[in-house]
Amino acid sequence: MEQRRINELGDELYGALRERRMVEPLTDRESAITIEDAYYISLRLVARRQADGETIIGKKIGVTSKAVQNMLNVHQPDFGYLTDRMVYGNGDEVPIGTELIQPRAEGEIAFILKRDLAGPGITNADVLRATEAVMPCFEIVDSRIRDWKIRIQDTVADNASCGLFLLGDRAVDPRRVDLATCGMVVEKNGELLSTGAGAAALGSPVNCVSWLANTLGGFGIALKAGEVILSGSLVPLEPVRPGDHMRVAIGGIGSASVRFT
Repeated sequence: MEQRRINELGDELYGALRERRMVEPLTDRESAITIEDAYYISLRLVARRQADGETIIGKKIGVTSKAVQNMLNVHQPDFGYLTDRMVYGNGDEVPIGTELIQPRAEGEIAFILKRDLAGPGITNADVLRATEAVMPCFEIVDSRIRDWKIRIQDTVADNASCGLFLLGDRAVDPRRVDLATCGMVVEKNGELLSTGAGAAALGSPVNCVSWLANTLGGFGIALKAGEVILSGSLVPLEPVRPGDHMRVAIGGIGSASVRFT
């Protein structure tokens, strides 16, 4: 795809983000679009956000669990960038009614890095050595693509359907918890919504982070010390609206609570 068209599509998605409007799927309009094209479109979108004063504070991997892959009909992971405008703290009110378009919430495990991870060749052992702590997390994904009718190229171009995220109440050493077997319980408005386990995300959230480091390494991009890395949902996506309250608890790690406004 020509750079001019990459810039046009990145600018279109940036405008949709700022104006809270949907656009038609890119894959319906650009039949030859590749995942690499989509990645460069996302870089244009992120560059526009940085020009607005946003700072990159981390990265995310998405569409890791079978439940989410089947829900979205996207059958491989994607990746995107997190900025300082996206993050909230445990118990905060998150203004989806004024910030997002068609939000869905998911429970995840966030990794806080103390060392760089530059692929290719990153192993799970490398990930654990580079991780300062893991935390419970809600990611509230959003899509500028109309009605979530996305293929992998659409979501990659749209910065992996990034919306907002909220970090929980504890940060623990990843060596003190079995990240593959730890259980997750998600409640919505006081009722049990879903359960999951670490293995739901590519067999382990650690596998997700090593995949992300190696995938981005192919583009010459590293995961950086101090960054937050969202490792992917362990449960199905849940549509949310203002007034909803959700809580996630992860065995051996902690919990996170959010109220949507």
